[in-house]
Amino acid sequence: MRNLKITIQYNGKNYCGWQRQPNSLGIQGNIENAIYEITKEKVKLIGSGRTDAGVHAFGQVANFLINSNIPASKLPLAINSKLPKDISVIDCVEVDDNFHSRYSAIGKTYRYLIYHSQYRSPIYKDISYQVKYDLDIEKMKKEAKFLLGEHDFCGFMSSGSSVLDTVRTISDISIKTEEDLIIIEITGNGFLYNMVRIIVGTLVDIGRGKIDESLEDIISSKDRKRAGHTAPAHGLFLKKVYY
Repeated sequence: MRNLKITIQYNGKNYCGWQRQPNSLGIQGNIENAIYEITKEKVKLIGSGRTDAGVHAFGQVANFLINSNIPASKLPLAINSKLPKDISVIDCVEVDDNFHSRYSAIGKTYRYLIYHSQYRSPIYKDISYQVKYDLDIEKMKKEAKFLLGEHDFCGFMSSGSSVLDTVRTISDISIKTEEDLIIIEITGNGFLYNMVRIIVGTLVDIGRGKIDESLEDIISSKDRKRAGHTAPAHGLFLKKVYY
């Protein structure tokens, strides 16, 4: 058996998320079906992590075991010929037997797009969060620095998660502006359920003056009610997974 690692891009607008669901294939199921059409082998994709409905990816990673001797370099184009146009495999390499897309990962970078304008955008409407309020970007940048380092982020996790260890390390965060876009990128060794979206929502609420207290105090409180709203899924991208 060969262990193959693939890198995937997708627009998550039309999907229930990464994972196959009872009434929907998700991204995972679509790719598994495409591989079957090419190789006639049923495979089970192991993703680096689940992305929710509506979330996108520049660099989701998955691996799977297969007997087929098709060269790894030939598989992306073959698989893509069987996939919807909003999902694409952009790389495939053979890896060691012990490689696991989830458990071998040491970190991830997420990107979040905010469209900061009074007017709707036909271009960005499905891939960004439109915020019409005035935002103090410099204050958002200043407060964002408190996220760096190791913290207990239980106050930045949505209910419904069974995770017991809520300590995570954020190694980098940046907030940049490009015309009407605000681009937030966060790199960490792991993320809790909806953690990035709650961080973004909190920064937006701080930027518009809805939250007055310091982000440092909000983190220390470990209280979800003191953090901001959960930013919508369609502005979020899994940018890169590190191994």
